[in-house]
Amino acid sequence: MAQNRRHLNDNSSLDSSQDTFKGLPVGSIRLSGETNEYVIVGDKKYPTHEFMRAFGGMLFNQPIPPQAWNFGNPASLGLSAFAMTTFVLSMVNAGVLNIHKPQIVLGLSCFYGGAVQFAAGIWEFFLGNTFGSVALTLYGAFWLAYSSLFFEAFGVAAAYKGHEDQMRNAIGFFLLGWTLFSFMLFLVTLKSTVPFMSLFITLVITFIFLTSGELANNKTLTKVGGIFGIITSFIAWYNAWAGVATRQNSYFTYYQMPLVKRD
Repeated sequence: MAQNRRHLNDNSSLDSSQDTFKGLPVGSIRLSGETNEYVIVGDKKYPTHEFMRAFGGMLFNQPIPPQAWNFGNPASLGLSAFAMTTFVLSMVNAGVLNIHKPQIVLGLSCFYGGAVQFAAGIWEFFLGNTFGSVALTLYGAFWLAYSSLFFEAFGVAAAYKGHEDQMRNAIGFFLLGWTLFSFMLFLVTLKSTVPFMSLFITLVITFIFLTSGELANNKTLTKVGGIFGIITSFIAWYNAWAGVATRQNSYFTYYQMPLVKRD
């Protein structure tokens, strides 16, 4: 008991107590106390804050980082990239503050919604998540392809110079293809959760209005598509947050709301 009290002294530290661990067999390690304020190593008890201090300076948002190096969750990264880029473009499409030129979104669509989201999709391949890899890589490719419409080096706008109606219809065909793809993904979310399914149904609706707006040259339809795009971006952010917030790092956690009753 006297030895344990010596280790529980408030002035103790792991740096000054290295000799304590010499010869101590690695076996039982557990937490004790009402708030896990002690770590029991073998038959000895130490304050948890000593171990927390030992891990100081590491980029973890938990007191003690995991000992095994596992892959992180790339879905939250990809969804965040999708949400931000969709939000900015949708604000433009909706005509908020009378802004109608989409060039402001090019930086995001190239580097965040494009490159970062594409990389997150590749990471999903290595995790064995087919749906995640397909969705993130292809929507990342969508943003890269969308960006190319506005760069002179690709010559897209120059090819349709003097034929703006053809350019508009061509963009409509471009968006129509993504509408069909998004609907295909929506069909395989019907057994997931309400927030996840809601993300894809609102995305499909967004593409429908944007496609119709281009093909019909109707700015009102495009504006409605922008409004649905804003809704889609917030749902995407919520799903991204759900992949980050845990009981270990947040007082607010994600409720799954499954669409299918689980056994």
